[in-house]
Amino acid sequence: MYAWIWRRLPGTWQAKTALAVLLAVVAAVVLWYVVFPWLEPKVQFDHGVVDGTPSSPAKPG
Repeated sequence: MYAWIWRRLPGTWQAKTALAVLLAVVAAVVLWYVVFPWLEPKVQFDHGVVDGTPSSPAKPG
C-alpha cells in the first residue's frame, strides 16, 4: 500500500517525502480532533463495570 501511495505522489523524492509527511499529519489531526472525540462516548475505557456493578476501590483491611 505504501509503495502504491509513493508511486502516486507527484514530484521528486523530496516533494514526495514532504507530501507523505503532510498526509500523515493530516490523518493524525483528523483522528485526534474528529474521530476519537466521536468514538469516546461509545467506547468508555475509564468505566470499570463487571456484571453490571460499577467498580470501587479496594478497601483496606
